[in-house]
Amino acid sequence: MGRNTYITTTLPYVNAEPHIGFALEIVQADIYARYREALGDRVFFNTGTDEHGTKIYGKAQEAGEAPQVYTDRYAARFQSLKEMLGLHPALHFIRTTDEHHKRAAQELWRRCEAKGDIYKKKYKGLYCVGDEMFLRESDLVEGKCPNHPNMQPQEIEEENYFFRLSAYQEALTTYLSKEGAIMPTWRREEALRFVERGLEDVSISREKERLPWGVAVPGDESQVMYVWFDALTNYISTLGWPDDAEGNFAAFWREGDVLQVAGKDQVRFQSILWQAMLMSGGVKNSDRIIYHGFITSGGQKMSKSLGNVISPLEIVNEYGIDALRCFLARHVHPFEDSDVTLERFKEAYNADLANGLGNLAARIMQLAQTHLSGPVDEPVGSTVFPEEYAMMIETFQFNHACEYVWEKIAQVDHAIATEKPFSIVKTDPEKGRKMIAECVEELRLIARMLQPILPQTSEKILMSISANAKPENLFPRK
Repeated sequence: MGRNTYITTTLPYVNAEPHIGFALEIVQADIYARYREALGDRVFFNTGTDEHGTKIYGKAQEAGEAPQVYTDRYAARFQSLKEMLGLHPALHFIRTTDEHHKRAAQELWRRCEAKGDIYKKKYKGLYCVGDEMFLRESDLVEGKCPNHPNMQPQEIEEENYFFRLSAYQEALTTYLSKEGAIMPTWRREEALRFVERGLEDVSISREKERLPWGVAVPGDESQVMYVWFDALTNYISTLGWPDDAEGNFAAFWREGDVLQVAGKDQVRFQSILWQAMLMSGGVKNSDRIIYHGFITSGGQKMSKSLGNVISPLEIVNEYGIDALRCFLARHVHPFEDSDVTLERFKEAYNADLANGLGNLAARIMQLAQTHLSGPVDEPVGSTVFPEEYAMMIETFQFNHACEYVWEKIAQVDHAIATEKPFSIVKTDPEKGRKMIAECVEELRLIARMLQPILPQTSEKILMSISANAKPENLFPRK
């Protein structure tokens, strides 16, 4: 019997087109969601868009549009990722401009305030619009935000509400000391070091006069919520918190396994601020947060000015959905930065898919169609994943899981070349048919292991096995 599994990505800002970096994050989450579902879990899979804050308001003004019109347009583009990347059909999509989300954010505010963790004071500091956060002196690198060195921090002085993050230093240390709270381990150690250096209270509102685009602070119409306090609440508002009319919050957050996927620059927001907010609001903490690295191109961070931004849509249009998913799973490291170029992508496509998987599936099913009288029956117990493969998926080592599958592809291909069932079936038909049937069983196992990673291709191979027919060319050479 399966468990209840909740998995969520972060919510990207709707200030630019979807890029390959976010495609990596959501494909990673989708692979795990599909894997857990294949094991019999009930899965709630969440993504969405973050639509408030200074950055969005400024972009809308630049475009000469009302913020809601601007965010509606970009949110639709992120919603299109579901089809573009072949994501799970039951994927939930939340927008921080949804009314039920705003009410949830305000309720969490009230609970933190009732706990005594929200207070108002005047503050002056440097603000990074790129990260939507105030910077400490220790954060600065040559006077700039390390994540946005091309942006000049703004000096802002105003009266805001603050969250007593400093009150949760001990509780966060205990939470972060648990093995598995963060993967990879070095990110957990990074979070612990940050907490141990001492936590400062966090500004969690902005003056509405300066920033009219945000969720209203309960009881104070002159202020709107800091975009992070608002946006982080999506992880529970998408489940129907606090009313929980459908029981999803109880089933998937309170009683289920909660897994979040985020980029490496999110550690202090996801594993420190968000966890303290949950503690203050009396809500269970996230069970695990997985942090992936960045995608670079030609050794440099992707940027429009350098002209090295890679669009996932362009790759999908040229090579297909599963080709992109395969590359992100096999050739992008799950935790460290990885360099991606279109040349490298094309080489991997031809080696892995056109000459590898596609060629093997065609070869085996052509033999089966020619020499077997009907489909090869699925053996009892074949729905169980190999232990080594399962361990790799559970620990988000999708690159190693893919290597395991492609080693199996190479082994089967080698066995066909050396044992020659295509020749033996002519001289000893019974032995040859048995060998071909064994090849079909191996192909079925390969297709099953690929189901979370390459769902469309897996389905095509399994259907061809059921029909005992060679599939159409799965991956034409490019």
